[in-house]
Amino acid sequence: MLIGKSPKIPTSEIISETTYLNRRKFLGQSTALIAGSSLLGSANAGLQPDDEITPEDIVTQFNNFYEFGTDKSDPYENAHTLTTDPWTVTVSGAAKKTGEFAFEDIIKGMTAEERIYRFRCVEAWSMVVPWMGIELKKILEQFEPTGDAKYVEFKTLVRPEEMPGQRSFFSSIDWPYVEGLRMDEAYNPLSIMVTGLFGKELPNQNGAPWRLMVPWKYGFKSVKSIVSIHFTDKQPLNTWQQLQASEYGFYANVNPAVSHPRWSQASERRLPSTLFNTNRRPTLPFNGYAEEVAHLYKGMDLKKFY
Repeated sequence: MLIGKSPKIPTSEIISETTYLNRRKFLGQSTALIAGSSLLGSANAGLQPDDEITPEDIVTQFNNFYEFGTDKSDPYENAHTLTTDPWTVTVSGAAKKTGEFAFEDIIKGMTAEERIYRFRCVEAWSMVVPWMGIELKKILEQFEPTGDAKYVEFKTLVRPEEMPGQRSFFSSIDWPYVEGLRMDEAYNPLSIMVTGLFGKELPNQNGAPWRLMVPWKYGFKSVKSIVSIHFTDKQPLNTWQQLQASEYGFYANVNPAVSHPRWSQASERRLPSTLFNTNRRPTLPFNGYAEEVAHLYKGMDLKKFY
């Protein structure tokens, strides 16, 4: 859901590609669109007038997924090698139900619902993406986390024979890719596990068969192709924090007031953009979701806990 003061138009059904294309035309003429509003009760959530859905070819061909290479086009070009069936997820740590689970068993009986979210990269570019996803809380609750579960840690698949970036001599990442959330962040209704986009199965290059999506945080928090869920009482050391803690913190909340050490975060380049039309716009605190999530960080120094 995207935050804005706009009329509510419920769209909780899974939507076809044709409908999405029609919606993109509609967005150019309308002031707002509400997606899956029932998931946030009475909260008003909608696109801003200029928040048109990013074209599908950009969403699927402009990615950071270093397991397949460091160029933005590498995931699209290389991810066809990834095998996603069968897919097994290991659940461990402070929960009553742990072990190895088939992906299809984890999501059995759950229906992916439409979520149109702003997506903000720490590199200062952004998109608006129509994801299909399941609330993360629903996924995690079935494992019955105990009171010791203060955080949840996720890890990406390690399969260098299918992921050329993992076998690159120049890679500085200590695979697997690791990310984590506090449990209250994970249980926020905006947090979802994505299984599709544009009404289709999630493409390999976007993190098939499922990935995390936490729309008020920079994109590197939304770990892809997850094979491990671990409940813990300790804050996980996420990959980018491990690589360069002075630049990438654990929380990674979108904050225009806190610059990256090498560039400002006060504005962003909304894709598509060109040399002559950079399509820049101000960055919103918490990526526009402050009404939904700011309470999670009450009393915290967000410059210290960046």
